[in-house]
Amino acid sequence: MLKTCSICGKIHDFNIVCKRPYRYKKSSKSDRFRSTYEWKQKREEVKKRDEYLCQACINGYEGSPFLFNYKDLQVHHIVSIDEDYSKRLDSTNLITLCPMHHKRAEQGIITKEELLKMIEKQ
Repeated sequence: MLKTCSICGKIHDFNIVCKRPYRYKKSSKSDRFRSTYEWKQKREEVKKRDEYLCQACINGYEGSPFLFNYKDLQVHHIVSIDEDYSKRLDSTNLITLCPMHHKRAEQGIITKEELLKMIEKQ
């Protein structure tokens, strides 16, 4: 009888034990922070402040599929956690974005200055 190995992902005979060592993904300080209760609370607070809408869509940034996008919202750190860990919970450093605009902000297509102006408008 065959089974899928939970260690290597290949199919082995049921009686064979895989000897391939399991490698855990190393987590960074920012990865560990994102799983904290503190972050989850702050993330919800920011979404509420932004009225559960993508701020880039509201401001008419290129590629906005809707004027009021409220699906799959994410909270973006304007100054990344790796850049300045002390700003990780600073409300003026956080903004609600849809996945498309979040990706563009991460790539630098939407600049930090533009994101800060969006927060100031509120």
